[in-house]
Amino acid sequence: MIIQIKHPPRFPPIIVPYGIDEVVLIMMGLQYHCIDQLALPMSIAVERTIMINNSSLQKLDRLAQKQLDQQFINEIIHGLQCSPFEAKAVLEAVYKVYGPYFETSGHLKPGQILFQVISIDEGSTARLANSKQVTATLTLDAGEEDLKIRKERGVVGLRQHRLERVCTEAFQQGGLLTIEDLAYRLFNCGQRTLLRDLEQLRAQGIILPLRSTIKDMGRSISHRAMIVEQWLKGKEYSEISRNTHHSVAAVKNYIQKFKRVIGLAEEGFDVHTIGFLVKLSPPLVEQYYQLYRSLDMVAHRRAELKNLLKKSLPEVN
Repeated sequence: MIIQIKHPPRFPPIIVPYGIDEVVLIMMGLQYHCIDQLALPMSIAVERTIMINNSSLQKLDRLAQKQLDQQFINEIIHGLQCSPFEAKAVLEAVYKVYGPYFETSGHLKPGQILFQVISIDEGSTARLANSKQVTATLTLDAGEEDLKIRKERGVVGLRQHRLERVCTEAFQQGGLLTIEDLAYRLFNCGQRTLLRDLEQLRAQGIILPLRSTIKDMGRSISHRAMIVEQWLKGKEYSEISRNTHHSVAAVKNYIQKFKRVIGLAEEGFDVHTIGFLVKLSPPLVEQYYQLYRSLDMVAHRRAELKNLLKKSLPEVN
């Protein structure tokens, strides 16, 4: 139906949804109110200011989404001869996998990317091709923060700062990056370059939550042994927790098991027996005992261990 206005404006009217069954016409600064947005019978001047109801726009968006969902379900039912239950399950799987890519508007900040990483729940023996993955938001460029780091610490310092940041972000979102992820997909550099960076960070007491360290993979020293080493050098639980991205409770548990290993070793038990009793692998038991024998620990830690060895140590679950 055509709306007749005595003095038509130079520009066409703008129709904005208002409520469920109403619209607002905005023309030359004046607003006209229509009762029925479907018929639009006749506009009347509105003396008071009418605010645009954003909730109505959101309702329309949700309705449109529901229509798309139903269209997808119908395609699956008729195209693949699936039951409605199976079609809904497929839709849920699509949202679960591709949802983060659908909802990127306003979600990613400049310099951030969505990146697939191996889930922290996967064991060290799981094949990467069959492992569960999670989508993590990683910050490759933090703008002014990164420029300041480069000015103060140079290119190598900036790379190490970014290395620590992306590893921590992935870990906090339930994933673990690998050296291959960092070298070939994120930083576009050689693995040896990153290994040197990791060694320098480790010398500063910073242990990154990589898959190889958290899952004790490869020939490198276990992350548990690194935690024990920091404790022997005098650092407290809270500081070790921040440096290694582990909870304080986890750090305490590692230290208690280390004490148990040393106590049993001093009593003459062999490596395999100690590993069985404390529920640790023999290589880790050897690393613990090697640290105890060779590390130049601070005086109060050595005194603490000496006092503990004089009496029976508590059992560790």
